[in-house]
Amino acid sequence: PAVGFGFAEVGSITGEPCAGNPKPRLWRLPQSRALVVYYGLKNDGCEVVAKKLRNKKFAFPLGVSVAMTNCQENSVLENGIKDFAKAFKVMEPMADYLTVNISCPNTAGGQPFTEPKNLEALFLALDKISTVKPIFIKFSPDLSCEQLDALLEVARHHRIHGIICANLTKKRENQNIIDTMVPAKGGISGLAMRDLADEMLAYLYQKAGKHFTLIGCGGIFTAEDAYKKIRLGASLVQMITGMIFEGPQVISEINRGLVKLLKRDGYKNLSEAVGTGVK
Repeated sequence: PAVGFGFAEVGSITGEPCAGNPKPRLWRLPQSRALVVYYGLKNDGCEVVAKKLRNKKFAFPLGVSVAMTNCQENSVLENGIKDFAKAFKVMEPMADYLTVNISCPNTAGGQPFTEPKNLEALFLALDKISTVKPIFIKFSPDLSCEQLDALLEVARHHRIHGIICANLTKKRENQNIIDTMVPAKGGISGLAMRDLADEMLAYLYQKAGKHFTLIGCGGIFTAEDAYKKIRLGASLVQMITGMIFEGPQVISEINRGLVKLLKRDGYKNLSEAVGTGVK
């Protein structure tokens, strides 16, 4: 809160401890204002992280993102679902909301839950875990409209409250990638994937904005960037790459800028602006 954030999301946390992918696993693309991330869900596992968070009180909402452990064993669907469910169950008491991250681009098992039948199987398992917490699902910006439609159909039949749009892109054929030296592995964040995330956000708002709360993520560096996501349907926005490049003061600059943009357009609050840029 001291720098202007309204909430935080930690993770992704996995069922078992995860060493992540071999180094190097993080690069800057300075001309593109982007990062290439190849961490592969490096974390201490849900039991250790839950112990660290237990009994801590925060002055802001804390979201917890969970995913399946990055290991070859989880390429077997049943194993991956059990692993996911463990992380979900252990981290649920620590969270104000939970994010089910099905879109990490850097894991041995790939992205099996972008297949509708696999997502259905996953949420049949998660639905059995008792919680009143809001649940979000995080999508990849590389999904086609047809794939999104199929996943939305599954999501409507389960206890899912919202969608985070979007995770890292694996696509390299992108006019926003200006740097000549781009690692072949890893997912790309920042300005390089902003257009992909914005296009998906507008599509999701048109298709399901009345059913799901949308969180806009990807390429937010300025108040104008954040405001565009709000006008494309986002009720909340997340950022990290913009802060890495600009520094923590950018948060207050964005907040002050949003106030000016709302006044310019005659809105009393942000909720009035949500979706106004979608035809």
